[in-house]
Amino acid sequence: MQHWPLSGITVRTPLVELRWPTPQDLDALAALGAEGVHTPGFMPFFSQWTDGDPATVARRVLQRHWNAMAQWSPDDWTLYLVVVHDGEVVGSQSLGARDFAVTREVLLTSWLGLRHQGMGLGGHARAAVLELAFAGLGAQDAFSVVRRENTASQAVCRKFGFSHDGTQINAVRGARAVSDRYRLRRADWEAARAVPAEIDGLEPALGMFTAEATTGTPAATGLSAALSGVRHAPEPDHIDA
Repeated sequence: MQHWPLSGITVRTPLVELRWPTPQDLDALAALGAEGVHTPGFMPFFSQWTDGDPATVARRVLQRHWNAMAQWSPDDWTLYLVVVHDGEVVGSQSLGARDFAVTREVLLTSWLGLRHQGMGLGGHARAAVLELAFAGLGAQDAFSVVRRENTASQAVCRKFGFSHDGTQINAVRGARAVSDRYRLRRADWEAARAVPAEIDGLEPALGMFTAEATTGTPAATGLSAALSGVRHAPEPDHIDA
C-alpha cells in the first residue's frame, strides 16, 4: 500500500513471520478465529470476542483490525500483525502504545488458532514482536496482562524474562477474573534475547509511531488508551503457547 507505510513491516524468526495483513490474510485470520482459539470452558479475553457463532466471531476479527487502522494516530496506536508459519496464517500478534514518544512502553497481545498451539510458534511470535518493540521502535518497557488460570501464557512471560508487576481484576462472563501483570525492561530483554529475528520495512513507517511531546489535552481514549500504571489494559490476554 503506497500511502500506508505500516503495510511494509515484516519481522522474521526461524519459525514465523509477522507481517501487516493483506485482505487475504485477514480472511484467513477471521476463519481461524471462528474455528476456535481456546477451550469453551475458559475465556482468556477480557473483551470476550470469541463468544458467539462462527460468523460473528469472524467479523469481530476483521473489525478489530479495521478499527485499529482507522483510529491510528502517533500518540495512540495498536499495530496488529498476522503470524505466518510455512505460508499459513496461524494467529495474531499486536503491540500498542499511548504517548509512546514519552512513555516508551508497549502493551503486547496475541492469540494463535487452537490447532496451532503447543508447537512453539507463540514463543517465536513473542520474540519477533519484542525485537520490533525494543530494537526497532526503541521501547524501554513491554508489558502483558495474563489471566491467572492461563498457565501456558504465564509460562511464556516467564520464559522471556518478564517480571511480575502487580495484578488486575476484571469482570469476565459475569465473574471476577484475576490476572497477573508482567513487565519486561529493555535491559532484561537484552540479557535474555535468544531467538534471532530480522526486521524489514520499518524505517518508512517510523514517523507513524511517535508524536512530539505536548503538555495539552491527553489523547482520546481508544483501544490502547489505558496502558500504564494501575489503569486497566482492555485487551491484554494471550493464547500463544
